[in-house]
Formats: sequence, C-alpha cells, structure tokens
Amino acid sequence: MKELTIGIKIVALLMILFGLAEIYTGISHSFFGLVTSEGNTATNIGIALGACYFIGGLLLLLNRKSAAVISIFFLLFDIIGRIGMVITGLYPVNTLYQITGIVIGTGIAVFFAVYVGRKLKSFR
Repeated sequence: MKELTIGIKIVALLMILFGLAEIYTGISHSFFGLVTSEGNTATNIGIALGACYFIGGLLLLLNRKSAAVISIFFLLFDIIGRIGMVITGLYPVNTLYQITGIVIGTGIAVFFAVYVGRKLKSFR
C-alpha cells in the first residue's frame, strides 16, 4: 500500500489552511491587509473559492489518484476564480501590496496544481 509522501502531506495541509484563510477573507473582506470588495457577490465567490481550496486539500489526504485529479480541478477552479475576481474588480488591484498578494497567492495555487499533477503516480 502506497503511503502519502511528505510533500503531498505538506501541500494538502497548506491547501486546507489556505482554504480556511480564503473563506475567512470572503467573510471579512480583509486578511493581512489584503482586501476584497464588500458585498454578497464577493462574499459568496470568496467562500466558494476557499471551499474549493479546502476540499481539494482534504481530497489529497485520501491518497487516491482519482481524488488527486479532482483536487487539481478544484485548484484550477480557484485559479480561474481569482482571475475572474480581478477582472470584475472584486479583488481590487489599487496597491502594489494588493497586486503582490494576489499574484503570490495565485502562484502558490498554480504551484500546488502542477506539483500534485507531477506526483499523480505516487497515489493509489
């Protein structure tokens, strides 16, 4: 029986943590100085994107290839959702700090998707 690699465990735990942070940001509209627009649309989308990140992390812990593939799709949905929020103005890009946070956060999600994709053979 294949055991999860330490790298996958770390990515899964970070995805769970970042998902919770994204849900919190969706509700509060602020996290470490990064903000989202106020309103129901930003709240609902922020919570949904955070839930994708969170559930994706949980799926990795199942140690199943099919669950890992679904996790990648959740990450892709999160990435596309973030881009959509920028385009629609729900993620303001009015400061360098805000832009940097969005780029780094989205880059981390991209890294996780690529990493999990490259490790698919390590799942059962």
